[in-house]
Amino acid sequence: MTVFKCPPLDFLFTCVSLPLFLVDIVLDVLAAVSFYKEGAYVFLGFLVVCLVGSSLLVQAYSWLWYRYENFEMYTKVENSLNKGWIKLLHFLQMGIYLRHAAVFETSVTSCCSKRRAEFAVYLSHDLSMLRIVETFAESCPQLVLMLTIMLQEGRLDLVTVMKATGSFCAITFCVTTYHRSLRSFLPDKKKQHTSSSIVFFLWNLLLIVSRLTALALFASVLPCFIFTHFFCWWLVLFFCVWRSETKFMESSVGEWLYRATVGLIWYFNWFNVADGDTRNRTLLYHVYTLGDISFLCGMWFWWMSTDPPDFVVPPFYARITACSVVAVYILGLLLKMLYYKCYHPKLNKEELKGDDSEVADLNCNRAPDVKDSPDVKDSPDVKDSSDETDYGVVLLMAKSHNVMEKMTDWAANLEDTSEDAVYQNYQSEEVTDRAMDRSQRTPPARCNKRMRKLAENFYA
Repeated sequence: MTVFKCPPLDFLFTCVSLPLFLVDIVLDVLAAVSFYKEGAYVFLGFLVVCLVGSSLLVQAYSWLWYRYENFEMYTKVENSLNKGWIKLLHFLQMGIYLRHAAVFETSVTSCCSKRRAEFAVYLSHDLSMLRIVETFAESCPQLVLMLTIMLQEGRLDLVTVMKATGSFCAITFCVTTYHRSLRSFLPDKKKQHTSSSIVFFLWNLLLIVSRLTALALFASVLPCFIFTHFFCWWLVLFFCVWRSETKFMESSVGEWLYRATVGLIWYFNWFNVADGDTRNRTLLYHVYTLGDISFLCGMWFWWMSTDPPDFVVPPFYARITACSVVAVYILGLLLKMLYYKCYHPKLNKEELKGDDSEVADLNCNRAPDVKDSPDVKDSPDVKDSSDETDYGVVLLMAKSHNVMEKMTDWAANLEDTSEDAVYQNYQSEEVTDRAMDRSQRTPPARCNKRMRKLAENFYA
C-alpha cells in the first residue's frame, strides 16, 4: 500500500487555510458593502455574481465527491454529521467549511500519528482542487474588477498597488499549493527541492499578472465588450476540453461540469487535463494567449490615443505599459521553459505513487483476490500445496486489511498449524479490526484516484 508523506510546511499551510478562508469571506462582504455605499451597483452586481457563482460551483464539486465516496467519513468532524446534515450544509453553501475543518483536524493530529498524516494528505488533495476552482472562479475576476476600477479612476497610490500585488501573490500561491499537493504522488527519489517550487511560483506569477492586467486594461476602456470576449473565449476553450475527452469525474453530469470549469480556468491560466503529450497543446495555448494579450493591450493603447480619459496618460507611457504587459508574459514563458528543463521530473505512470493497482487495494469494501496475488502465488508453501482448504484459509484471512503484511509468515507455517488455530487467530484479529476507530483505517481510494489522474497529466 502506498504511504503518502507531506512536508511539515504543507501541513502548516493547511492549518492556516481555514482562518484565511474566513478572512477572505469577510473582505468580500466589506467590498460588497463599500460598492453599495458608493452607489456602484454595476460593480456590486458583478461582485455578487462572482461570489455566488463560485460558491455554487465549489459546493457542487464537494457534494459530488461525497456522493462518489458513498458518504464514507474518516474524521470526527465529518462523522458527527449524517447524510442529511451534509446535504443541508452544501445547500446552505457551507460544505466547504466541513472539508476545511476535516483537513484541519487531521493536520493537527498528524503530529502524533503517521496514519493521521497519511489521511491529511489524502483529504488535502480534494481541498486543493476546490481551492483552484474557487480561485479562478472568484479571485481572478475580482482582481480584474479591482484593477479596472484603479485604471478608470487613475488611482495608482502605494497602498492600492500593494493590495493588487498581494492579490496576485495569493492567487499564485494557491496554484503553487495545488502543485505541491500533486507532488505527494512522486516517489521519494524524485522529490523536488524548494527551489523548484520557487521557480514554479515565479513563472505562474508572471503569466497571471500579465493575463489579468491585459484583461483589466481592455475592460477599463471597453467594459461592455469584456463580457463578449470572455464568452467567446470560453466557448472555444470548452470545445477544446470536450475534444480532449477528459475523464476526471465519475458521472456524466459531473464530467460536463468539470469541462466547463476547465474552460473557465483556461481563460486565465493553463491547466493540464488530458493524458498524453501535452507539449503541443501547451504551446498552442500560450501562442493563442500571447496573441490575445497583444490584441487587448493594442486596443487599450489605441483607445488611450484616440479617446483618452479625464486623467491624461502620455502616449509614451501608454506604449511602455502595453509593451511591458506583453514582455512580462514572454518572460513568464521563458521561466516556464526553464522549470520544465531543469526542475520538472518526467515519470512513467507506473512510477507515480498510488497507481491503479494500489488504489484498488486501498478499497476496504471488498477483499482482493489474494489467490492471484504474486506474493501468494509465488509462495512455496502455498504454490506447492494441493489442498484447497489451505487456499480457503488464506483467502479468509485476506479479508483483514492488514493481513498482507503477515501472510508470508502464516503461509510458511501453514503446514505446522492446524486449520482451527489459524481460523481462530483470524477471527480474533477481525474483531480487533472492527473495534478500531474509522479514522485508523485505510484512507478513501477515490480521492487518491482523482488526484492521481491530474498528477499523471502533470508529471507523466
